[in-house]
Amino acid sequence: MMKAFLSLSRGRKQAVAIVTDFALLLLALWSALALRFETWTPSFATYGWQVLAAPLLAIPIFIRLGLYRAVIRFMEDRVVFVVTGGVALSVVLLAAGIALTHTPGLSRGVLGIYCMLAILYVGTARFLARSYFLRAERAEDSRKRVAIYGAGSAGTQLAYALRAGREYLPVAFVDDNAALQRIEVAGLRVQSPDQLMPMMAAGRIEEVLLAIPSASRSRRAEIIGSLEGLHCKVRLVPGMADVVSGNVTADAIREVEIEDLLGRESVAPDAALLGRCVTGKVVMVSGAGGSIGAELCRQIVQLRPSRLVLMERSEFALYSIEQELATLCVGGSACVELVPVLGSVLHQKRNEMVMKSFGVQTVYHAAAYKHVPLVEHNPIEGLRNNAVGTRRMAEAALAAGVGTFVLISTDKAVRPTNVMGASKRLAELILQALARSGGGTRFCMVRFGNVLGSSGSVVPLFRRQIAAGGPITLTHAEITRYFMTIPEAAQLVIQAGSMGEGGEVYVLDMGKPVRIIDLARRMVHLSGLEVRDEEHPDGDIAIEVVGLRPGEKLYEELLIGENVEGTTHPLIMRAHEHELPWALLAERLAVMDDACQRFDYEQALALLVSLVKEYSPAPHGDGDGELLWNAMTRPGRGEVVVH
Repeated sequence: MMKAFLSLSRGRKQAVAIVTDFALLLLALWSALALRFETWTPSFATYGWQVLAAPLLAIPIFIRLGLYRAVIRFMEDRVVFVVTGGVALSVVLLAAGIALTHTPGLSRGVLGIYCMLAILYVGTARFLARSYFLRAERAEDSRKRVAIYGAGSAGTQLAYALRAGREYLPVAFVDDNAALQRIEVAGLRVQSPDQLMPMMAAGRIEEVLLAIPSASRSRRAEIIGSLEGLHCKVRLVPGMADVVSGNVTADAIREVEIEDLLGRESVAPDAALLGRCVTGKVVMVSGAGGSIGAELCRQIVQLRPSRLVLMERSEFALYSIEQELATLCVGGSACVELVPVLGSVLHQKRNEMVMKSFGVQTVYHAAAYKHVPLVEHNPIEGLRNNAVGTRRMAEAALAAGVGTFVLISTDKAVRPTNVMGASKRLAELILQALARSGGGTRFCMVRFGNVLGSSGSVVPLFRRQIAAGGPITLTHAEITRYFMTIPEAAQLVIQAGSMGEGGEVYVLDMGKPVRIIDLARRMVHLSGLEVRDEEHPDGDIAIEVVGLRPGEKLYEELLIGENVEGTTHPLIMRAHEHELPWALLAERLAVMDDACQRFDYEQALALLVSLVKEYSPAPHGDGDGELLWNAMTRPGRGEVVVH
């Protein structure tokens, strides 16, 4: 029956609805007479033309009010107001006609009862029809059956949108508001969260869509955590305001990201700090094509500098970020002069000329080799790029009269066990010493942990491994890391760079560290899968511990000591740590630079150990930096011999 009705043309469906309403209005008039005169056999003949006038007046009004333009399956609750208004207006016109013609007929009591019954019959018929069609549709539909968590306006609009789509079929609402539970919204019953497990077990739903765009991050993380035990795929939907503004598309139903799991609340930025070193100034970003560098560029452009110099050694990365930023200038919304500079941080004279030529006032030094195992295998290149390169960029900034120089550092610089961390700590020491030696440039450093979505991030790796059916590879069962989103990190870097007088090490509040194995398990569960382990031998995704990589630590720290103080920003702290005099550093850095150019690994490493007192090189396995160096310098077997 449903298929036959749905196969009708739109005009025929409207005709069926009109005929049905005509019959229902006659039934309402008969019921009014029966109730008024307490008889089952009221006579229509007594009232003549008034019997037909009642429905014939109401139907055109319904047509004019658009009642028949609404699709019954997607009909909204406001249809009650349309029916009420149409019936009331038709009753008023009928009463006026009776009065003007002085015809004995329907009394005011009958008209009042008829009005209420007509609204009840016509409105109820529509809701019953909608319920029938939706139930039949859900029974026969092959789309993915989903429950919508959140029965507010966002969830209601989502339900209507999904019904018109081809991928998801909403079958129920879920809401923790007891006042909404067990009622129907948009034709769907609102259930309590406790009913999700039975619905999953009965096969009624396959996924849960979170439609709570106004909820705080902590509340969202709490809800996601409560859904983890379902082993059901959970997705998030954008708010309608974001769709209308063009920030996201209407079909942007996305998987749960790690930032949704962390529940970290954002802090409104300080506008004065954001613009102090950027707005109206010439800004340079080194490593502009990298994860942090690119996000810095995106946010800097929005702060309207007079010019933005993009420095990057990768041609493709430089081209990509320049093209992306150029689109932001379309229409003049954030029109900034972009200057792409292809080059290395090691080219001190060239970088000095660039800074002078374009009048650079602020430098954000984000260029670095940051992958711990790769730098451990290539220690000379890592040391030259991260430490020597920072020195040359800083000295170029001094010579060019740059006002502010901000180094993007890392938590791996704290008590490092690898060359990457030690080289970044040495870069901090270099800037601290330069700041104390005088000059017109204000140097500062901003230290933070892992950023989500950066190149080499564990999250996209886990996602790819889950999509491939596993296993998830984990270096150690107890390994922990701090996490922060790239936009939040970049925003805090810009604000921290505007603080202090020079030489400060700023540390970002990264929240609580996260056990990576717990993160992996949650990602598996929220993908609708089960972890394969001793308790669940038939699970979907196995987690394999493969051992720590060269130089990798079980946990990271943000502070070397306990000497830390707050700043005007709640998420930015100032660390007080030991420094080295520039005279000592300059002498040893010159020797280190020479050793690196001669590929003298032993001397370069010895100097690094002597300068970074906290550096404790971790024991290496096959393929570490020293073995790589030995392989390069061992004659025979076709190896490269370095003299």
